Amino acid sequence: MPPLGTSRWFRRFAAALIACAAWLGLTLQFLATYAHVGSAIAALWILADYFTILTNLAIAAFFTGIALGGAGWRAPQSLAGLTLAILLVGIVYALLLRPIDHPQGLASAANVVLHLVMPILVPLFWLAAGCKGALRLRDPFVFAAFPVIYFVYAMARGAADGHYPYPFFNAARIGWPQTLLNAGFIAAGFVAGGYALLALDRGLRRRMAHH
Repeated sequence: MPPLGTSRWFRRFAAALIACAAWLGLTLQFLATYAHVGSAIAALWILADYFTILTNLAIAAFFTGIALGGAGWRAPQSLAGLTLAILLVGIVYALLLRPIDHPQGLASAANVVLHLVMPILVPLFWLAAGCKGALRLRDPFVFAAFPVIYFVYAMARGAADGHYPYPFFNAARIGWPQTLLNAGFIAAGFVAGGYALLALDRGLRRRMAHH
């Protein structure tokens, strides 16, 4: 059930703000990439290689649906999975990418939205307006399907065109053993984060039941 005191209109309004932020970040990143490569198709192809972009695109679509009156807020697994995915985006960027990433202009603005703002807004929405108490013990592994499928996809693209989206997944440079080890560490952290989210979900549900 949704937290007490969060009306349907509050959820729709908050979802609209999050959707707008996500679409803004994606648009800024597209414009920055387009300005660099000079082709809309090439820009879209490049952007589709990044977990950050795909996650924010899923969030933009999901929250747009909620804002338009869809029943997405009744899908606690979907919201929790997206919350976990965007937290992964923020944490990996802060720990592994920020020291080596120095975007400029529109790319810098997009970076702030996609890597910093969204990993704050989506978890806040889950805390304030997400349904609580419906997550299951198997859900963290269900959530992990998204990054696992992405990893396979990114590796296949890298093997085909030689471009790997992240240095810790660059099999051509660091080798497959290290790449797979890095992926294993990230996957383990993702599943652990899923169980932490599950524990918080159940704790919040118990607290709500006593009020």
